Amino acid sequence: MQPAFPKLLSSQIAFDIARTMLEGFNKHYRLFRQASQQAKRNFEQSNWKVGQTEARDRISYYDQRVHECVTILEDEYDQEDLSDDVWREVKLHYIGMLIDHKQPELAETFFNSVCCNILHRTYFHNDFIFVRPAVSTEYIEPDDGVPTYRVYYPGKEGLRATLKRIITNFQLQCEFADLERDVGYVAGRHSEVFAGIPREANHQIQVLASLFYRNKGAYIVGRGINGSRIYPFVIPILHNRKGQLVLDTILFDPVHIAMLFSFTRAYFMVDMEVPSAYVHFLRSLMPNKPRSEIYTVLGLQKQGKALFYRDYLHHLRYSSDRFEATPGIRGLVMVVFDLPSFPYVFKVIKDHFPAPKETTRALVKEKYQLVKFHDRVGRMADTLEYSNVAFPRQRFSEELLADLKAVAPSIVEEEDEQIIIKHVYIERRMTPLNIWLAEAEVRCDDAATEHGVREYGNAIKDLVAANIFPGDMLYKNFGVTKHGRVVFYDYDEIEYLTDCNFRKIPEARNEEEEMASEPWYAIAKNDVFPEQLGTFLLGNPKVRQYFMKYHADLLTPEYWQAKKERIMQGYVEDVFPYPQELRFCHQSIPSTSPAKAA
Repeated sequence: MQPAFPKLLSSQIAFDIARTMLEGFNKHYRLFRQASQQAKRNFEQSNWKVGQTEARDRISYYDQRVHECVTILEDEYDQEDLSDDVWREVKLHYIGMLIDHKQPELAETFFNSVCCNILHRTYFHNDFIFVRPAVSTEYIEPDDGVPTYRVYYPGKEGLRATLKRIITNFQLQCEFADLERDVGYVAGRHSEVFAGIPREANHQIQVLASLFYRNKGAYIVGRGINGSRIYPFVIPILHNRKGQLVLDTILFDPVHIAMLFSFTRAYFMVDMEVPSAYVHFLRSLMPNKPRSEIYTVLGLQKQGKALFYRDYLHHLRYSSDRFEATPGIRGLVMVVFDLPSFPYVFKVIKDHFPAPKETTRALVKEKYQLVKFHDRVGRMADTLEYSNVAFPRQRFSEELLADLKAVAPSIVEEEDEQIIIKHVYIERRMTPLNIWLAEAEVRCDDAATEHGVREYGNAIKDLVAANIFPGDMLYKNFGVTKHGRVVFYDYDEIEYLTDCNFRKIPEARNEEEEMASEPWYAIAKNDVFPEQLGTFLLGNPKVRQYFMKYHADLLTPEYWQAKKERIMQGYVEDVFPYPQELRFCHQSIPSTSPAKAA
């Protein structure tokens, strides 16, 4: 049945509301682009701390602008003036204003956010908001004179000359250490990878016009075209010890490129007038990565969240399996369930937590918010947070529903044929590390065990580099991705490393103290005793063998305290989003230089 839209757009109130909403969005995206443009200057000047702060601040821009817009509308209009017909007309006026807009899909999502903040979920109708896109994002061209991507023809001038022109076209205001040398490295790696592949008539290189900035790196993102084949590539640009620029490597492997754009890393800073064009380009490089995830890694996490939910509803409509408890050890803080056919898990905070947990719902949400705004360095899963999510009642097993009502009654309710969960986190599904290791032991697969243990320690060390202490480091709190990376995903006990005190267990003064069931020494709230990790984690001889081979230093307080002191002195550690062995010059990156002050 078609909605009863008004035949004529006659409401001045509706027009003014639509214009206020679009002005609110335009302000948001203008500030978003300014932050992304500033990332170039921070990179050129090695202002790592400033860059980290601005990247965190940018995450909150969207909610700030939505709140501003809601406040303006609530102050300006009385509720009785906003009839259903007015709201429908607001949407139609807004659609008209989006003709020729450069970010229509983002503006539609902003509109939805404002509406959902003003109207109660039981009141607004789907024809008030954008359930699906109303304005196409196909073939939008930028107006700022900068094309979405540049095209180069290496057959005319040679590969090395083309590569040099690609690099210099970005006009970085910083000296390269030896660009000719680095271009030679890139050309040599290209020759190794594509040896024996004949050059077709249609041979070109296409490169996105803006660099991708994150942490201490800038990334050239492009694709080679050879006939009908597409070859993705990424070239990281870094600073060496002297502050000069170097090309660190070139990534061709789709797996490495997918890991660079992983959901376990913080958002890129990219200046885009037409974001949908960037998403379209990136999908040609990573066709299996959903658009929602690509928008998210570009820093447009609200758009990613909106597209994810549309994908979820579509999947729900075209599937019939039931939600069930996720396999693994039952958590003390969260109830975790999933839909087997859908590669995500749903996490609900319990109302009460049994001993030994000493936390609150508010504190748990605070920890997840910390992760949202922090550099996740490829080792913490990004989490989508939703309110008032409706699930079809018939898709829940009686056991799961009873469990949810028993442990989280304050946020779970039934409404007609739906289950409404007032607050839920959604994460990418992974294999819990404890299950991975157990299955490897059953298979007598020592290589898998070694890989899992080595990756586990690497994950902890990457988190340490990002000033994160995981808290509960049991294997069940880590997952293994489809690419075999170990990722941390249980955030209720994380702390900043700099807030922890790493100690050695004092020697017992006598036999009674040594045999006592309780510690004979005082323990403060944030005291950590790394040597205890061996007691809790290394009972399996095979696991212990591999752990001691790669990560024995994690059992010493000296390792943790040294890392803490470096962070407190202002150092920003290097965490590479690709394997070390792919780098051209391992000595390129400073490991002992403090971050430049603001």
